[in-house]
Amino acid sequence: MQIAEAVSHGAISIMNAMATGRGAALGISLWTRARVTITDQAGTFKGRNLTEPDEDVSLIETTARKVFQRFKAHRRFGAQVETQSTIPAAVGLKSSSASSNAVTLASLKALKKKVSALETIKLGIDASLEAKVTLTGAFDDACACFFGGLIVANNVQRQILKRYRPNANFRVLIHVPNGKSYSGNVDPNDLNAIRPLIPTVQWQVLKGNYWLALTLNGLLYSAAFGYDASVTRAALVAGAVAAGLSGKGPATAAIVTTSRVKNVLDSWGSYSGKIIETSLNHETAHTVGIQS
Repeated sequence: MQIAEAVSHGAISIMNAMATGRGAALGISLWTRARVTITDQAGTFKGRNLTEPDEDVSLIETTARKVFQRFKAHRRFGAQVETQSTIPAAVGLKSSSASSNAVTLASLKALKKKVSALETIKLGIDASLEAKVTLTGAFDDACACFFGGLIVANNVQRQILKRYRPNANFRVLIHVPNGKSYSGNVDPNDLNAIRPLIPTVQWQVLKGNYWLALTLNGLLYSAAFGYDASVTRAALVAGAVAAGLSGKGPATAAIVTTSRVKNVLDSWGSYSGKIIETSLNHETAHTVGIQS
């Protein structure tokens, strides 16, 4: 029986791709770990989320099945898939992208198969689209989770447009209010009002002004989705380099110098929910073990 494990990290939005199909995301050090165990139950894939047992497991099951089908291994084998994670699900921190990356890598390793990094990512994206957890395929998010650093991408063409390696000394503070928001439930019509403004965000990202882009993007999508941006304003007033809604929310991420961490934390003290402190990630997704 082959067992393999893999890890992929999370990310935050620099430019949400939902409005235009072009996006940018930045890797953070929150992580998802997947374990894939090959079984002799041909074509049967069963998933378990060990961290949030009530979350839908269709994505991790679909991802493993996609990989097995890629090599026709589903005709002889099935798999048990387990994930555990420090990334809260359905709050905008790319939990689905991290999960699909980790499951794809672990499945490949369990099967003793190799494909390129980009094909690994695309297998996970195909599974995400089939499982209906994404509107655009989230190629930008998946790449940021897989490669780390900051990725600017055309999600429609699945093409990386630019990569940056921001200063790793920044801290990332994330305010996570109570409640969740699933990408598959977003109404594209909600984005009509902000769609003409997103090219300005893209222009800033491609110029290298990615912290400004993060803030502009967050304010625009907060308006589109009807979120109160007071958490963003509080962080900026307290000295954050950038702050804004991540993904479809409801989490707000702030980029903060070490000297301003306490100020921003204090500014968020009156808001309900939880606060996560983490760092930028520049580590590539990878396997962490295999056994027979």
